[in-house]
Amino acid sequence: MISKKEDTMLKAVTGLEGGVVASGSTCGVVTGGALGLALLHEKDLVERDVHSEMAVIGKAREYVKWFDSEFGTTSCRERTGIDFYSAGGQIRYLLPGDKIARCLWHIGRAAQKLNSLSETALPGSVESADFKETGIPHCAEPVLQGIRERTGMGDSLLERSSIVFDGGVALTGGVCGALAGAIMAINLLLGRDIRNTKYTSTIKDFVIGHLNLLLDKPLTMPDPFGAGKDIVREFRGETGALNCRDITHKEFRDWKDFIEYRGSSSVCSELIEFSIERASNIIEHWK
Repeated sequence: MISKKEDTMLKAVTGLEGGVVASGSTCGVVTGGALGLALLHEKDLVERDVHSEMAVIGKAREYVKWFDSEFGTTSCRERTGIDFYSAGGQIRYLLPGDKIARCLWHIGRAAQKLNSLSETALPGSVESADFKETGIPHCAEPVLQGIRERTGMGDSLLERSSIVFDGGVALTGGVCGALAGAIMAINLLLGRDIRNTKYTSTIKDFVIGHLNLLLDKPLTMPDPFGAGKDIVREFRGETGALNCRDITHKEFRDWKDFIEYRGSSSVCSELIEFSIERASNIIEHWK
């Protein structure tokens, strides 16, 4: 739908598969679609205008809400019923094939929806007057920026696009943006360059990555799943949850509700710092 290839972005989202490192949180079709919409409106985000940022996130919210309505949930675990951290779960996902076929069908339907959304303009009027001077306190973006400052590993396009993770993917309460930012930053280093990798190598990496989810000592490192699962485990240990709604105990009604909470929340600030530190340590270790 766009005229250029963004291989760095594809590499960064390696770890979003299976609901963020196969943890069962927000489906990768949801997070990938939201990021795709941000890419479609990249020029609108360059100037960091509050109206444009809110409009892009609003469009992503429309997509996430559509997915939830169409398929009953945006959660990978709820949608598939699969625990990828068990051998039985991984086997059941692949065999006899109904689970993976359902995912492929959802991908196709989502692509159709994204195509239709790509043909619509951004909303022309979004309530943002109260925040025009201070801007929006984002979730994933400050994590990505903090990691870049500490490690030198970053991508400006990814940082701008990551605003769609605000409030748990476009204010819908899904995976915490701080966690998503940490995983994407790690995958800028460890993720798979899919478009420039042989098919056989991609399959091999897929198998090794999913085996590493099951093992205390990963088979091969560095591996995005072997490293990413540690971040997920530590994050859950810190918060007791992976999703924004479960961490904040809030369902954001609108922009004002989100921005007021995010701007004053010590929990969000602590999770951003936690994510920056943990992801930076992994990146520095494997650089």
